[in-house]
Amino acid sequence: MNLNEMKGNKRILYTNLVFSLLLVLLIAFDRFTKNLALRYLVKGDIVLIPDVLSLHYLENRGAAWGIFQNAFWLFIIIAVVVTAVMAVLYARMPYERHYWYMRFTIVLLLSGAIGNFIDRIMWHYVVDFIYFECIHFPVFNVADCFVCISAALLMYGILFYYKDEDLSWKKKS
Repeated sequence: MNLNEMKGNKRILYTNLVFSLLLVLLIAFDRFTKNLALRYLVKGDIVLIPDVLSLHYLENRGAAWGIFQNAFWLFIIIAVVVTAVMAVLYARMPYERHYWYMRFTIVLLLSGAIGNFIDRIMWHYVVDFIYFECIHFPVFNVADCFVCISAALLMYGILFYYKDEDLSWKKKS
């Protein structure tokens, strides 16, 4: 093994270590907030900003905005497929620093999907607790935030950050 190969392997190891740790930390943060909600919010709401933002415990057996109520197996299948697709994309992505943005986006999406997947496996529902009263927005959780932020970052990355040639690695076998 020559020096360049050793540096390349070191970069791969470092990159995977950083993003694996980030994935674990994000999932742990989601679990922590949901455990706090389970412990404190089942007793009643906590108003953070009157008529604007409160913490409200909700057991969501559906998807966004409560659609597809009690479709447990559908959500399990979707979570497994999304996780597999994101893992394959992550593995096929070049290990250059230029792709850290996309790796971060994938890890953020994975952490949200896995966080809600864990809820569905453990309780057959997702714990939601963040509620914007002022706009009557559906109650959501930290994992949902991760998924929404990653979707916005993905759109931004594809539209403005990466060029066509930057994403050509997806087409290679």
